[in-house]
Amino acid sequence: MPMRKFGLVAEQIKDHPQAEFYTPQPATMEQLLRVHTPEYIKAIETGQPRDKAEEQKFPWSEKLFPAVKLTNGGVVATAHKAMETGVAACLASGFHHSHGNHGEGFCTFNGLIVALDDLLACGKIKLGAVLDMDLHYGNGTASLAVGRPHVTAISIYGNDYWLNQPSKDVETKRHNDGENHFCSTLPNGCTKERMLEILHENLPKLLSRGKPDILIYQAGADPYKDDPYSPLLLDHDALKERDRVVFEFCKKEGIPVAWVLAGGYTEDTSKVVQVHVNTFHTCVDVFCN
Repeated sequence: MPMRKFGLVAEQIKDHPQAEFYTPQPATMEQLLRVHTPEYIKAIETGQPRDKAEEQKFPWSEKLFPAVKLTNGGVVATAHKAMETGVAACLASGFHHSHGNHGEGFCTFNGLIVALDDLLACGKIKLGAVLDMDLHYGNGTASLAVGRPHVTAISIYGNDYWLNQPSKDVETKRHNDGENHFCSTLPNGCTKERMLEILHENLPKLLSRGKPDILIYQAGADPYKDDPYSPLLLDHDALKERDRVVFEFCKKEGIPVAWVLAGGYTEDTSKVVQVHVNTFHTCVDVFCN
C-alpha cells in the first residue's frame, strides 16, 4: 500500500469548507494493553524477538513503535470526535488483521478495537460496532470481538485472509460467525448491484444486539476493480454508493460514525486516493447537506 496516499488525500480535501484537521495524541500504553499482550507490545517496541516483531510482514525498525502508536491514537481520537459531532474520519487505517498477541497482513495494533475499548473505559459507550468493508476478511477484529460483549463486528469481504495470507478463494468457508461477529462474502466478479444487496442484508445485523452507540467504518479502497488483489467488478461509482448506503444508514438510525481509510494497492495511486476522496465527499453530502 502506498503510504503517501494519506497525505495525498489530505491535500485534496484540505480546502473544503467542511474539512477540519486535528493532530491526535499517540495511543497510550494503557490503551494498547487493553487489547494486546505485554509481550507483543514489547516486541514491537524493541524489535525482540525479531520474528514476533516482524509477524506483520515488514522489517522492524525503531520508528515502528512511535508510528503505530500515532496511527492508533488517530483512530481513538476519531472515535471520540465522532461521539461529539456525529461523524469524523481518520487519515490512517484500522489494522484489522491485528490479533491480541500478534500482527498479520501489515497490521500491528488493532486500532478499531483499541478505540472501542477506550470509549467503553471512558464510559462513553456501552455497545460499539465495526463495519469492515476492506477487500480482505477482518480476521484480527473477529478474534478480538470474542470475549468483548460491547463489540459487534461485521466483515464483508471479497478476498479471504487465512494463516497470514490473502486468498481470492471465498468459496471455501474458513471462518465461523460468533455471537457478536459476523461475515459475508462478495463473490468473484461481484457487481455493484450484488454488493449493495449483500450490504443491505447485513446492515440489520448491526442492530441485532441493540443499537450501537458508535459505528467504526473501514472504508476500504482495495475492493476497486483495478486493485491487483481484487476479483470484484466495482468501480468508483459502486464504492461511492457503498459509502452512501452506510452513511445514510447511520444518519437514519442516529448512530455516530467514525470512518478510516483502509487498503488500496492499485498501481496508479491516484485511483486509490480517489476512492477515499469520494468517501469524504459522500460523507459531506449525507451529513452536511
